[in-house]
Formats: sequence, structure tokens, C-alpha cells
Amino acid sequence: MTTSQGRFPGQGRSRFPEVWGRVPPRHKNFTGRTEQLNELRAGLLNQVTAVVPTPEPVVPRTLHGYGGVGKTLMAVEYAHRFREEYDLVWWVMADQPGLVRSSLAHLAPHLELPGPAVTGVEEAANGVLEALRKGDPYSRWLLVFDNADEPEELNDVIPQGPGHVLITTRNHRWGGVAETVPVNVFAEHESVEFLKKRIPRGISGDEATELAEALGHLPLALEQAGALQSETGMSVGEYLGLLSERTGPLLREGKPPEYPQPMTAAWQLSVAKLQENLPEAMELLRCCAFFGPEPIPRDLFFPVDEGKVRPEMAQLMSDPIRLSKAIGQLGRYALVRLDNSNRTVQVHRLIQALVREELDEQTQEEIRLEVWTLLSAAAPKNFTDPASQARYLELLSHMRPARVAESAIPQVREFGLDMLDFLYTSGNYETASEHAQRFIEKWSADSGNEDPHILRAQAKYANRLRDLGRFTEAQDINRAILPSMTRVLGANHSDTLSVLSGRGADYRARGDFWKAREHDEEVLRQYEGAFGPNDPATLRALNNLALDHALTSDFGGSQARHERSYMLFKRVGPTGGSPVLLSYWNALAQAVRLSGDYTEACDLGEDALAYGRDQLGVEDPRTLRTQVDLAIARRLSGEVEEALDLGQDAHSRYLRLHGIHHPSTLAAAMCLANLWRMTGELDGALELAEDTDLRYAQAYGHDHPYKHGCTSNVALLYRLLGDPERARSMNESALIALEARLGRNHHYTLAAATNLAGDLAALGDTDNAARLGQGTLRRYRELVGEEHPSSLACASNLVLDLRAEKKSTAAKELSDHTYDAFVRALGREHPFTGACEENHRLVADFDPPLL
Repeated sequence: MTTSQGRFPGQGRSRFPEVWGRVPPRHKNFTGRTEQLNELRAGLLNQVTAVVPTPEPVVPRTLHGYGGVGKTLMAVEYAHRFREEYDLVWWVMADQPGLVRSSLAHLAPHLELPGPAVTGVEEAANGVLEALRKGDPYSRWLLVFDNADEPEELNDVIPQGPGHVLITTRNHRWGGVAETVPVNVFAEHESVEFLKKRIPRGISGDEATELAEALGHLPLALEQAGALQSETGMSVGEYLGLLSERTGPLLREGKPPEYPQPMTAAWQLSVAKLQENLPEAMELLRCCAFFGPEPIPRDLFFPVDEGKVRPEMAQLMSDPIRLSKAIGQLGRYALVRLDNSNRTVQVHRLIQALVREELDEQTQEEIRLEVWTLLSAAAPKNFTDPASQARYLELLSHMRPARVAESAIPQVREFGLDMLDFLYTSGNYETASEHAQRFIEKWSADSGNEDPHILRAQAKYANRLRDLGRFTEAQDINRAILPSMTRVLGANHSDTLSVLSGRGADYRARGDFWKAREHDEEVLRQYEGAFGPNDPATLRALNNLALDHALTSDFGGSQARHERSYMLFKRVGPTGGSPVLLSYWNALAQAVRLSGDYTEACDLGEDALAYGRDQLGVEDPRTLRTQVDLAIARRLSGEVEEALDLGQDAHSRYLRLHGIHHPSTLAAAMCLANLWRMTGELDGALELAEDTDLRYAQAYGHDHPYKHGCTSNVALLYRLLGDPERARSMNESALIALEARLGRNHHYTLAAATNLAGDLAALGDTDNAARLGQGTLRRYRELVGEEHPSSLACASNLVLDLRAEKKSTAAKELSDHTYDAFVRALGREHPFTGACEENHRLVADFDPPLL
């Protein structure tokens, strides 16, 4: 791959740029636009800078005009006409803003950067934008964003740097952020030139002028007229006669201005001829008009339940030869765009609107039902394999345009619920919550609040709200729907039990860990009675109970339950691309870490993270959660540099994925603050920890155990930075609050007590430090055993306080026992063992787990 160092225009370039990505083929009949293309070229040339970037941002050029004037064709022509001047040309479909970053990410390998499969979409896209900004390896680049809508949706993905940006849009608001090149209808000579190219059998100049005038010089209308006459051999006179017959009724109908009358008339003539020659092709076009304007996979048109498909479409789809002929005919009449490489059909949104408006309300409903049937029939039941996920992504773009949320048909609503499950499986929590909310609103209006599909949608919505950190809203929904689900579906129905299980998650989110454990024990008994001990749903309940045991300091009980749920799910559940398997795997690694076996926790965490990255992707929320937990295990095992790399990467990804306030981001931030403390970056650690402490109060509430644990972390940093008095005050407050919420014999409480003893010792109050340390050590040993690293750290600190109090005999006995136990538990080379040997005080970190 070579690096271009020159300015535009280039000299001696190859026929095509070295990178030529996703650019549509050149329209063989493209005509005119010379003045506008030259204006566009001159404007872009004035933006060219050297490879070294300047402070001035790139000013994109925008091709603006209403539907049908040829904005996209002009952008395609520009890319082809001036391709020798570029080293890189990349085309981005911008009508779905959520997919723009993905398109940019796939440019990464062409810039010698890791692709999205390696680093994730966000990081790959950001790497592309940075490479384009620097002009390395290419300074002469062109990016085209086709069919953009709102400027705000693309502001952060418009690249800066020495290259060119071209945008096509119908939205006039782009005029405020880009230099606009208006694209209007053809001039008369351009229309004449186009028609002469488009109608190869011949058309005179006068005929072309008359026809163009009748069609208002609108390029899409001219294309339709040329296609019809080329296909049928109809004379211009015949066409104009038919056109004049249509204009009166059309004008009387008062079509909206975005559907120009010449386009409507031209379209109707093409439709009339199509109806005459191949009527089933027209039925196919009508069906396509109720999908979205995005590409429609051709294999969606296959035989399904005829009761929900119009007879003419059922007959067409059952005959693959005739179906192919119909699709080809639509392409020849310029009514659809065919992509034979990807096997898709695409209809211009203007044509779709015109088709729909010609139909009476009953026919519209029949076709909409047909589209719902095709979409739901095409949806796989598996959400984890790549082919199924690719299919769901194709269907997702048609959900809103097809108005799937409006259906009351059970199988269509099942499809909607399956889409929510897919979005969860793929980690798209925000999109899932938006669709769930829309389903609930529409279905409730049609079917009342106790329809089973509505109740299930509400349950899924509550789960996604919890995933987004909106715990109170999730709790309110679960509390409200549980009586209805019990009444409508029955107490032992899987969906009812799922909502009941969600109440346990609500208790955890409130910090009521013991109540959650008691609740989940009962839920597990109900699952075992209804489905047996090894059913996947029962294993989810078992996994939840295992989380409760960890949160209530029963690490051994937690590990045993996590191991059972993980091993049994591997036997009975899907193993490829399963977020559930990854969650169980990581939960087991976390339980092993809490039990004090840091090496084994690292081994399990490494395997789980490799699975997550390979099967779910590096930016899947479940993968990132595993990465944070592995960073904690690495830190505790003494591998601080490796942990720091993992922690920084996870935190930056979470920031991009969820923003700064999300509980997952906060957990990653506290992990990073602890790591910075370990590497001596105390000021940065304090700033991050204090900010995170405040945000934990906002996320969980001011009296949540997590908030008090974070306060103890902040206090620790104040002590290390030379302010033990402030640290003591904060740790005393945290300890009182934790005792009130969790009791004196909880590991969070004991960790705060361990740190408070350190504060007292730093203030010279070694008597009280020793007293507090002795009580804390006794409780630690009763709770987790004598040789748990937390017990040993407390004991090692107590040795220092006993020595300060001149209790040498007790200190020597405890010191020898503690050092030998550290060697047995962690090894002679572990930093904690070394700290004990060298008489350094150890600390108790708080690492808030995700709920």
C-alpha cells in the first residue's frame, strides 16, 4: 500500500483508486450536470490541504434537492469521473445513521488498521477517522455519505483532514454546516440529451423537447418514461397522449409537493403498461412499497401461509421462474433497483409512496398484512449464529416502515418479541428498549393491558431498562405486571416466573442483598418444580441465586452454584455466540476470585474473554463486563500492567457505548481508579474515584452499599495523598452506613473497617487501630476463613499496629503465621506476600460488581 503525499489533482494515477469501496456502478445514460460537477469540483479543490492537518476543518459539499432529481446519480458520476484524482473512494449509505460507523469500520483494513472483528466497530471507525485526518496512508481520499438526513446524526463521523467529503440529502438544514450545491431538474438541453441516450430506437430533438417539458425535466420521471418507451417501443406521441390523459385527475387529487406531478404521471404510465404485460409484477411492486426503502432480500419472497398472503402473490412466489421474471421486469421499467451480487430489491421511497397512495385502505391493509407475514416467516428462531444475526439485521431496517408494531396478529407479535430477543442477544439494549416501548404503546391501545404479548413485551422492556441502568423504572414495571401475569398466564408459566425472577434483580439494584437471596431461593424452588433442575430457565434462576450468595459474603456457596449452572448450561444450552454462557462463565470466574484463588480466576477469565471476543465481539456489553472482571483478577494476582491495559481499554469502550453515567461505565471507572492507585497515579485515581463516587449515588441511590464502598475507596486515596484525617472521617461514615445496610459481618463492611484501621494508624491512634483490627480479623476469619487473602491482609496490618503498641510477642506470632499463610495461598513472589514480609500496610479495595 503506497502513501500519497501530493496535492489534488494527481498525475499519472491508475485507472481506479487503490481503495474503491461500495461505490455504485456508473449510470450509462448519465447526462449533463457539467456546470454543477465543475462547481462541486472547484469547491472541493479549495479545501485541499497538505498531509499535515491544519486547524481548519473540512467543509463538506452537499448535493441538495428533492426526491427524483438525481442527487445520488450525480455523486456516483463525480466519484467515477474524478476517480483518477483519488487514492481512496468510499461510499457510505447514510439513511440509517446507526450503521454509518459500521460502514466506516470496514474501511479500516484498507488503511492497514485492525478491522471491526478485531477491535470492535467503535474503535475501528475511530481509527479510520483518525487515519483520514492525518492523511496516512492516503491523503487524497473521497467519502460519500448518501441520503443523509439530520446533520446532528452524522456530526461525529464526518472526517476531518486533507480529503473530500460529499453528502447527498433532501434536508435543507445541511446548509448550515456544509457548502451546498443545489441539484435541480434538468435544463432543457440536458433532458433532450438524456432521452436520446435512454431511448436507443431513436427520438427526434423536437420529440425529446416536448416529452421533457411534459415531464417537468425531472430526471426520475425521464428515466421512467425512457424505460417504458425503450421496453415497449411506444412512440413519443402515444406516450404524450397517455400522459395528457393522466394530468387532469392527478392535479385534481392535490398530490403533496414532495411527489411532483410529472413524476406521478410518468410512474402511472409505467405501471399501466406493466399491469398490461405482467400484472403479477405490479403486485410484487405493491408488496415492496410496504417495506422500507432499504434493500429487501429477494429470498423473503417465498411460499408462506396463503391465508395471510394475497392469492396472486402466493401464486407468484410459488413459481420461482415467474418470480424472477417479475423482478427483472420491474428492473427494466426502472421501478426497482436490483443488486444481483447481494440478491436484493430496492424501491425508491418516492415510488413507494406513490404506489401506496394509489391503493384503497382495504388493499393497503391486505398488503401490509402480507409484508408482516413475510417478515415474520423469514425470522429465524436462533439468535446466536452469524447467519441468523445477519438476517435479523436485514429485517430490522423494515420494522418501522412496515409498521410491524401495529399488528394484532399473534405470529407477527411473536416476531416482534423475537426481534427484542435478538437485539438483547446482540447487545443493542437501547434499540431493544425503543422497539419494546413502541410495541407496548401500540398493542395496549388495540388489545388492552392484559394481553399476553403486551405483558411479555413489558417484561422484556423492564429487563432492557435494567441493562441500561434505569433500575427504578424496571422495578416499577415488574411490580405492576406481576399480578396480571400470574392471573393471565398462571403462577408457573415461564414468563410469569421470569418476571418474578426479575424482582430479585430489583432487590439487588436497591442494595437489599439478603432479601434478594431469600426471594431467589423461593424462585429457584418454583422453577425446579415447574421445569426440573436442569432446564435452562432453572439454571438462570440458579445463577441469580449464586449472585446473591456472593453479595451476602457466601463465596463458597456462590462458587458451587455458579459452577453447576455453568457446567449444566454448556451441556444443554447453545455454546456458540451465547451471551448467557459468557455470563455464567464470567460469574464463575468472579466467584473464584472472591474466594481468593486469583490465579484460577485469571485462567477462567482469560478463557471467557477469548470466547466473548470471538463469539460476541469486543464491544458486546457482556464481553466488556468479562474484561473488567479479568482486569480486577489480574490486579489482585499482581499482574498490574496487564490489568491496566484491560481496564483502560474497557473503560474507554464503555464510555463510547453507554456514556459516563451507566453503571457498567462506573464499575469500569472504579476498576481503573484502583489500578491507577496501584501504579502510583494517585492524583488521577482520586479525581476519577471521587467523580465515580458521586455518579454511583445518582445511579443507585445515596444509601446503596456500592456508594458507601466507593466512598471507602476515595478515603483510601486521601490517606495515601497525606490527608488521613479526611480519610478517617469518610471511612467512619461509610462503615456506619454499611453496618446499617448489611450488618457487621459482611465483606464490604469489613473492608471499610480494614481501611479505617489504617487511617487511625496513620493518625497515630494505634491503640484503636489495633482494637478495630482485632475485631475485624475475627469476623473475617469466621466469614471467609483464616487463609483468605482478605483475612491475611487484615492480619498483616494488625501485626504493624501490635508492634506500634509494643505487643511484640503477639505481633511475632501473628506475623509468622500470616507470612506462611500468604506463601501457601498466593506464593512467595506475590506482591501481597512481599508487602507482609517487608512490613507494608495492605489495603482493602472495593470493586463493585455489576448487578
